[in-house]
Amino acid sequence: MKHIHLSGICGTAMASLAGLLQLQGHRITGSDNAAYPPMSNLLRSLGIPILEPYAESNLDPRPDLVVIGNALSRGNPEIERILDQRIAFTSMAALLHEEFLIGRESLVVAGTHGKTTTTSMLAWIYQFAAQSAAPGSSIQEPSFLIGGVAENFRSSFQLRPTRTFILEGDEYDTAFFDKGPKFLHYFPDALILTHVEFDHADIYADLNAVKTAFKRLVNLVPRRGLIVAFDGSTNVSDCLQPALCRVERYGFSDSADWKIRNLRHEGGLTRWEVWRAGALWSELEMALAGEHNALNATAAAALAFGCGIPQEPIRAALAGFKSVKRRLEVRAVVNGITLIDDFAHHPTAIRETLRALRAVYPDARLWAVLEPRSNTLRRKVLQADLVESLCLADRIVLSGVYQQQRIPDAERLHPEDVIKSLRQHGAQAELHAGGDAIITAIVPELRPGDVVVLLSNGAFDNIYEKLPAALEQRFAGEDCGQPLP
Repeated sequence: MKHIHLSGICGTAMASLAGLLQLQGHRITGSDNAAYPPMSNLLRSLGIPILEPYAESNLDPRPDLVVIGNALSRGNPEIERILDQRIAFTSMAALLHEEFLIGRESLVVAGTHGKTTTTSMLAWIYQFAAQSAAPGSSIQEPSFLIGGVAENFRSSFQLRPTRTFILEGDEYDTAFFDKGPKFLHYFPDALILTHVEFDHADIYADLNAVKTAFKRLVNLVPRRGLIVAFDGSTNVSDCLQPALCRVERYGFSDSADWKIRNLRHEGGLTRWEVWRAGALWSELEMALAGEHNALNATAAAALAFGCGIPQEPIRAALAGFKSVKRRLEVRAVVNGITLIDDFAHHPTAIRETLRALRAVYPDARLWAVLEPRSNTLRRKVLQADLVESLCLADRIVLSGVYQQQRIPDAERLHPEDVIKSLRQHGAQAELHAGGDAIITAIVPELRPGDVVVLLSNGAFDNIYEKLPAALEQRFAGEDCGQPLP
């Protein structure tokens, strides 16, 4: 048993790694600048202490090994002590490979969008298939690591003494001492590639740099392996050029190996047909909305089938798939006003979220409340795409850019410019400094039947708890005949 400390433990992958290491019997401690759900809740449920903020004293007593998160850089007090005293250190991705992937079959889900949900679907398919298999079946429960809390498991990780390990492959860099993408440590035996777009503007210079990273990942898949890739993107096609293994494409085109037809949303469910080799392979359904989730589910089904999971448990598993925390998650319904949390990091993801909500709530007044927080959204490089995506909402509310002082002014997104462009497109849009100001502004305007989606990849000033509380207070005042705030 070792004492392993994780600096940056509240990152989704880092918290999951902490849980896996604890299952191995190690003593785990961790630190972060600010802990927030869902990973802080997961860690506390495991009894893993979270020390806040970063400090040299967090490394007392001296750990045997420190895992350094990729958000930390030189100048961080823990990194400086580690280097000064030569405490052993590594990265999340390198330790994951060394401790858990060697000797196992690695199934990796990668792509700019959809990888967390798709990884959760694939893990649940394997889990369901193993639990429903006949005695003596070779299908076994998988180990997995997901960049979010999968509702079917109520966890982001699982460790089993079996061969299959399913994991989300992140294209973001590994650590301050390893600037290559994390997924290059995972050496996939089989790979899902969802989408490839320009993202992570803080570390990739342009789209070609992003594509180079994905080409390197594809180049790691062995000849005996399998790649299941989205067929509706020339960027994905470009990234598949180094492949020497079998490649199967999924999507809506006639050339797709796994073709989606007759997609519809009815009775609270999303339903569609999957055709393969010119014949109907299966009719699938699930509770999740949106074209993007049908694509994700089809990708997971195709890889599972290609790796030996039968068709019927795949269909049944997807029918029973719930969701992932912070992916179109309904956080509260107050007096007919629905509040939804979605992990927004890119204009394309925002567009697909709003399109999905339009399908589920066709008659609702849709509010998009955005905190520009990801390293891409904090920059203006995709401003035009952001405006186009947000125009799908009826009412748009922006907060100030998160930690804007860290982005050079020439690169920074200026929300006032976004508001101006939105209004030029005829949209109702407004800007407020932060979460508290947004709550004050919109609570009096919300009415029963409205749907409010809170778009952020962070804590967003704790708006997820404050907004429902403010609405409860408002309507309690109405019931008592008191004046509204």
